[in-house]
Amino acid sequence: MSINMEEPMRFTVGCRLRYQVKAPIAFVFNVAVADSACQEITEEKLQTDPDLAVEQVKLVAGSRHMRLHAPVGEFTLHYRASGTRAPVQVSTAGLAEVSPAKLPLDIVHYVYPSRYCPSDRLLNFAAREFAAVQPGYVRVQAICDWIHANVEYAFGASDAHTAANDTLLGRRGVCRDFAHLGIALCRALNIPARFVTGYAQGLQPPDFHACFEAYLGQRWFLFDPTKLIPLDSIVRIGTGRDAADASFATIFGSAQMTEMNVFYHETVQETESDGHTALSTC
Repeated sequence: MSINMEEPMRFTVGCRLRYQVKAPIAFVFNVAVADSACQEITEEKLQTDPDLAVEQVKLVAGSRHMRLHAPVGEFTLHYRASGTRAPVQVSTAGLAEVSPAKLPLDIVHYVYPSRYCPSDRLLNFAAREFAAVQPGYVRVQAICDWIHANVEYAFGASDAHTAANDTLLGRRGVCRDFAHLGIALCRALNIPARFVTGYAQGLQPPDFHACFEAYLGQRWFLFDPTKLIPLDSIVRIGTGRDAADASFATIFGSAQMTEMNVFYHETVQETESDGHTALSTC
């Protein structure tokens, strides 16, 4: 396997989230840049208004979840981070699938169905469409190409209850729906796959972005069925089985979002994939 480290890219990312809180509640935020092997944070600032105590825990792939308790009234979270990222490029030649019998035990659960990725409901469809495709990277890319060609990207087409099987039937969704469908189809073919969120370049309007990773040749590789952004521009935030594990905000109570502002700046020229390299950022 040929592995190349890209030159470090400098980034500055962040967000401002504002809520009207109707009763004292707990928030769990997942907006901080992940502390992973391919990302280094050089400067970081988190502010809340009002000023609140924040607990933090590090989870899968360096994801950092923050919990705080907000009183009644207006609440605002400001987050900003600068750093460098150096994705790993690997030749797609020979990137093979790993059979469940040979998967590391800590990877096996990424083949199982999950809340938004009920892969057990997509077994027949996945077999019919992709069983004959060359196993490995080529097959996962074929799944992404099928989703891109057959599912319409449409704001407001889904909600917090939409799962991969709903997206397959409705053929409309946003980035998280595209990612969930890609994950579910991979798992239906016994390819471990997981959900990834991040800050990304070029989104209009600016927003958090969702894509997914597939486990091939003993490593996790990024895929994005939306094809909306340069894949190597993603600054990882969260990683999980699906959006239930990596939502940017989980609210335990009653609150209404009144503002969301996300920004991304990078000081390096974009690079384009030649189609023969896969990207890993974990």
